Amino acid sequence: MASQSSLRIAIAQMMISHDARQNGPTVRRLMREAAGAGARLIQFPEGCLSGYAKEQIRSWDQMDWPVVEDELRQVAALAAELRLWVVLGSAHRLTTPHRPHNSLYVIADDGRVVDRYDKRYCSHTEILGYYTPGFTPTTFSVDGFTFGCAICIEINFPNLFEEYERLGVDCLLLSAYPVDSIFEVKARAHAAINNYWLAMATPAQTTDLLNSELIGPDGTVLVRADAATELIIGELDRHAPEFDIALNKARPWRAGARQGDIYRTRRVSDPRSADLNSF
Repeated sequence: MASQSSLRIAIAQMMISHDARQNGPTVRRLMREAAGAGARLIQFPEGCLSGYAKEQIRSWDQMDWPVVEDELRQVAALAAELRLWVVLGSAHRLTTPHRPHNSLYVIADDGRVVDRYDKRYCSHTEILGYYTPGFTPTTFSVDGFTFGCAICIEINFPNLFEEYERLGVDCLLLSAYPVDSIFEVKARAHAAINNYWLAMATPAQTTDLLNSELIGPDGTVLVRADAATELIIGELDRHAPEFDIALNKARPWRAGARQGDIYRTRRVSDPRSADLNSF
């Protein structure tokens, strides 16, 4: 499909259980609702299909991997039927004895798994007892909009968000299972600093801390779920006048400023500049 000026996306806020047979039907129901609302992409929270380690999953011995993978195939088949892109949080099985990745599957609107983001900055507990880290960023495009992926605790690593700005993303998809409310402040700051949309999908279990939301490239919250909401719909609109400064002025200027030439070419040789101990 040709590039366009706007794109509608859906962000889920579902209850996550330890049973993929329970999570899968919820995922597919929300996919149908998203498609019915005209969304081209739906994003789900961290670990929402398999369950998230430390919360629903205490040991990988309890994981029924064939069930998880069967549910994933059903999600992919429905994505093709609905012509809907899906970004789905789940553990991804590795070969024994390696621990799984904490992943976001990127499922295209033809049902293919076209990419997978594996969480790079795992928490202390995750890396010691639950997950194998990934090492590469993930970007993909839908109708001319470029998306990047991040997961939860990676909110604390600004270099990752700067990397996605350099990779040219229009929207960063941050799927999480947050443990504090300051998380939302950090997400808005990353969106405002890097001048891209940021979609944050969190589970129903954490609505006492924050809710799923879509943040604009100036850091403002455009759509936010309430505690009872399972799905929100938001619009990425390049021509929205309120984002003209963020998208068309601030972002390109900051990219140039990061390169540093506008400063290096203005360096002066002046004793009053070099003397740091005088008035």
